[in-house]
Amino acid sequence: MPPPPPTAALFDLDGTLVATLRLYFDAFAYALEPVFGRRLSREEMAVHHPRSEVRFLRELSGDENHPWVMERFYRHYAERHDEAFEGIYPGIPGMLDRLRAAEVPIGMVTGKSRRSWEITGPRIDLGEFPVKIFDDDVPAAKPDPTGLRLAVEGLGREPDEVIYVGDSPTDLEAARRAGMRPGGVLWSKRDGERESFRELAIEMGGLAFDAPDQVVELLLDARTDART
Repeated sequence: MPPPPPTAALFDLDGTLVATLRLYFDAFAYALEPVFGRRLSREEMAVHHPRSEVRFLRELSGDENHPWVMERFYRHYAERHDEAFEGIYPGIPGMLDRLRAAEVPIGMVTGKSRRSWEITGPRIDLGEFPVKIFDDDVPAAKPDPTGLRLAVEGLGREPDEVIYVGDSPTDLEAARRAGMRPGGVLWSKRDGERESFRELAIEMGGLAFDAPDQVVELLLDARTDART
């Protein structure tokens, strides 16, 4: 039997709703420069697959250096935000508006720290999420499913009623571990990455979305089916 269509949605943030990769790597390199005596390249940092800024910087700087490295990170993240932030992905505001208008339960589960969100959130207009889970709220980064489980409880739904929409293999795996439907976004992927990520999402029992409107159509169609 195919899984039931989802009637609620949780969203990853960075790489899913907003484009922050340039900002993050810039702030990471600045924060770690005194530790390594130079600025690490994006490639050097990417091999560590940063999923949580706090845990990533602790891994590379060590426990002793971590407090002041984090302060450097937050300072530079704020100073560079307006210049290096690459914006909200096209179609995202309309997607969120339509879901809210239809009273579809939505929430956000992100590896971002609450302090970083307090810098980014006021600068952008994503609207309100009744449920927000940050890295501060969980014992481990995704694919650990704790954050998703907390968010599902906050929505008042069962896991199989919810889709988690994200941009990384760890997002898909976290959804699967939480008993949710994985949803892979393709709008933030480069041309050479789209098809392989689409195949991965489907292989993991999930869906792939070329555009935000497809998320809306899925959830509104499911709501219509549930009422008939």
